[in-house]
Amino acid sequence: MISKPSILVGLIGAGIQSSLSPAMHEREGAAQGLSYAYRLIDLDVLGLTSAALPDLLASAERQGFAGLNITFPCKQAVIEWLDELSPDARAIGAVNTVLFANGRRIGHNTDWSGFAESFRRALPDVRRERVVLLGAGGAGAAVAHALLSLQARELAIVDTDAGRARALADALCSRFGSGRAIAIDDAAAAMRGADGVVNATPVGMAKFPGLPLPAELLSPELFVSDIVYFPLETELLREARARGCRTMPGAGMAVFQAVEAFGLFSGRPADAERMRAHFAELTGRS
Repeated sequence: MISKPSILVGLIGAGIQSSLSPAMHEREGAAQGLSYAYRLIDLDVLGLTSAALPDLLASAERQGFAGLNITFPCKQAVIEWLDELSPDARAIGAVNTVLFANGRRIGHNTDWSGFAESFRRALPDVRRERVVLLGAGGAGAAVAHALLSLQARELAIVDTDAGRARALADALCSRFGSGRAIAIDDAAAAMRGADGVVNATPVGMAKFPGLPLPAELLSPELFVSDIVYFPLETELLREARARGCRTMPGAGMAVFQAVEAFGLFSGRPADAERMRAHFAELTGRS
């Protein structure tokens, strides 16, 4: 009897019990004839914080994990404990995928490319002279990289931590050119003259319900994107649609970042359309 190739991976983050990553990865693994297991390492369930990352990484290595996905609030904190970064992860300053290979921990970022692919499919023709980004954390840094790579002329970054927003804007300008990104403390000021807004904060998640900016700032000429995918229709997207905005939910980014991560973990290309169909089935959108 021939055994299937076996792959063990996981996800480290806080409040991740509703994540669809295990189902997406395991279904794609089964379709490719792999014995593929995806485990959740939920900091909230374990009563831990990101300070536990070194122990969690070491434990995963000992147990033979091929790698780990990394999500809120660990995408930047994990970098300290890695041996190597891919060029994209190094540029962005955030990691959402760690590969264990030849005794080394290699950090990758598939968030930015996942967002970019989703944007190209959902909003290919929108004007993007000025785009507002809400959130300058690990996810925000990846989305910022994607938006400027997609030729957003100016990115206005708003974060509750003004210093973090300024640091991200400075890093983006050093890579993409002077004036391509600015930090603005006030959301209302940032939204003046904007063509669109992207929420890259956790506000809107089941754990953090609500709106990341006042609803009255939304107007019909805007495109509105949210990287949160649970719930799939966040309060922000619901309000935006009610006001006539074009919207993009977090589903596409969730799928396409997983497509790339699966390839890193397994060494095999994932079938993107099959994973999209499975995500739609999981969320009742098929």
